[in-house]
Amino acid sequence: MNWIRDYLIDLHVRSDLATFFAYAILTVLIIVLCFLANLIVKKIILRMIAVFITRNRFAWDDKLLERKVFHRLSHIVPAIIIHYASSFYSAYPALSVLIEKGAIVYMIIMILMVLNAFMNAVNDIYLTYDISKVKPIKGYIQVAKIIIFFVGAILIIAAMIGQNPLVLLGGLGALSAVLMLVFKDSILGLVAGIQLTANDMVRVGDWVEMPKYNADGDVIEITLNTVKVQNWDKTITMIPSYAFISDSFKNWRGMQESGGRRIKRSIYIDVSSIAFCTDEMIEKFKQIHYLKDYIESKVREIAEYNRENQIDDSVVVNGRRLTNIGTYRAYIAKYLEHHPRIHKGLTAMVRQLAPGEHGLPLEIYAFTNDTRWVVYESIQADIFDHILAVAPEFGLRVFQIPSGNDLRSMVETSRAADVGIRTVQRETVRELT
Repeated sequence: MNWIRDYLIDLHVRSDLATFFAYAILTVLIIVLCFLANLIVKKIILRMIAVFITRNRFAWDDKLLERKVFHRLSHIVPAIIIHYASSFYSAYPALSVLIEKGAIVYMIIMILMVLNAFMNAVNDIYLTYDISKVKPIKGYIQVAKIIIFFVGAILIIAAMIGQNPLVLLGGLGALSAVLMLVFKDSILGLVAGIQLTANDMVRVGDWVEMPKYNADGDVIEITLNTVKVQNWDKTITMIPSYAFISDSFKNWRGMQESGGRRIKRSIYIDVSSIAFCTDEMIEKFKQIHYLKDYIESKVREIAEYNRENQIDDSVVVNGRRLTNIGTYRAYIAKYLEHHPRIHKGLTAMVRQLAPGEHGLPLEIYAFTNDTRWVVYESIQADIFDHILAVAPEFGLRVFQIPSGNDLRSMVETSRAADVGIRTVQRETVRELT
């Protein structure tokens, strides 16, 4: 600074003007130096780092490059130059302090931006591992960001007012109640996030169902305050993290991990169609592939029982007999047992429920060996297509509430009967007369 001023005075420039021009020239030189330093860092050093990162065998450092961690780090260099150059303005103490504080504030902001980008990169790197679906860390990273930005804000305020940051932190103790109120959701979310992760209650990719929030779909993101669920209609539902602790919800992960998806559906049999099997029906059932062994063993068992107990089987109600509903139930059980899309390691059964006004419910309880929704629905439909279609072969009728067409047919039949009766009556009268 003095060298520039002395040089201008040697050129016969007035002392006050020489001082002014010296500071102007110094300012221009500092700006040019900052520009050159930033240019060198970005065009040379950053490119060398980028080439090294893209050509090595590691994949995790690519995330640092994608998040521009090194790019933001380069902005600190001009701030350091300006900070050290502030001492050249000692003749103007207020300006020197202003420049120094501005450089410090800028450096703090850039450091915060670097840390923010670095933590985003850490989360991106963590997401490349399978454990990220089991134990996501995005909530913890958000907590760390809040703490870092809070400390950064304290440091910026302290730098601007020239106070010790510890003094400001001590003064904020009185505002703890206000801070807890402001960050209530974040605190609740943090606690809930820890509980969700520790108890392995929800993972990214889980199918969850929460009727209270109209959520039914896959978890696509778990953050500090919310859990993002993509519903099956592709809408997005944002649920507070603490709601998964305070409210009930259904997680279908167990079904997905078991490899089987449950079928639990009933068909309703018209009770009036249930009857004992005749000899002709038994012979017919023996021709059914799945029932041949069952019928033969059951007939021998029943005959032996009736003989041992000296039961007169000439009366239908005496002793034991095969029924069409029991045989039909046995057929469905065998059909499920041999079905290639039914899970053989999980429960499969056919059971009767309590009869009601819609007939006798026959419930099919089994698990498919494919949990995909579309495939599951196709397997279930194929099974019930067959079960409903073969019911008449056993002399059974599936119950159905009469429709308008049924009532219309009944009316037409009744009218036809009335017409027939009247015709017979007229013919009878004509013959008598």
